[in-house]
This record gives sequence, C-alpha cells and structure tokens, in this order.
Amino acid sequence: MDIDKLTLGEAKQLAAMFSGKSDDSHWQVGKTYFIRTVTHHLVGDLIKVTDKELVLKDAAWIADDGRLGDTIKTLDFNEIEPYPVGAEVIVGRGSLIDAIVISKKDWVQK
Repeated sequence: MDIDKLTLGEAKQLAAMFSGKSDDSHWQVGKTYFIRTVTHHLVGDLIKVTDKELVLKDAAWIADDGRLGDTIKTLDFNEIEPYPVGAEVIVGRGSLIDAIVISKKDWVQK
C-alpha cells in the first residue's frame, strides 16, 4: 500500500480502525437500567456514557435481587439500598457483566 495515494475515505477508514473508539449506540441516555457488575448490582437512570464509565442518577445498589430471571420480570427486588437523591453514581465500564433497560415506573424503592 502506498500511503501517499490513499483517498480521504480510505484514510478515514484506517483512522477509525485504530482510534480505539467503540460503538456506544446501544446505551440509551435517559433510560433506566438494571446493571450487573462483577461485585454489585445497580439500578438507575443513565445520564452519561464515557469511554470508561457510565453515570447513573436516582440510583440504588441492589443488595439482594432474589432469583434473577423472576426479578427482571417483576422488578421486585428483595433489598434496595438507595444512594442520596440526585447523587451521580459513576460505574466503571470495565466491571460490567450485563445491563438491561427496565421501566422506571415499575421499579420502586420499597
């Protein structure tokens, strides 16, 4: 390949391949998520996505989610430990196991 003869489009494709940027379009800012990390489970409203972190607001640590399959359907968590109202909770993306969008109205801090 002669680098001096690359078209602008080819140069952009090469730059994209080596930029290290990922496609984050699956994250939906404004939606409420149930997130599992390697050590914790969290629920909260996603307000920001960065390369290395997710930021949640109106969040809670789910200390006990019961049987996961049932809980995802009912959103009836056994034990909820809320963060202070309005606090922004920063979650390292390197610790993520999985996440699912849930209905904010169906999950309540009981």
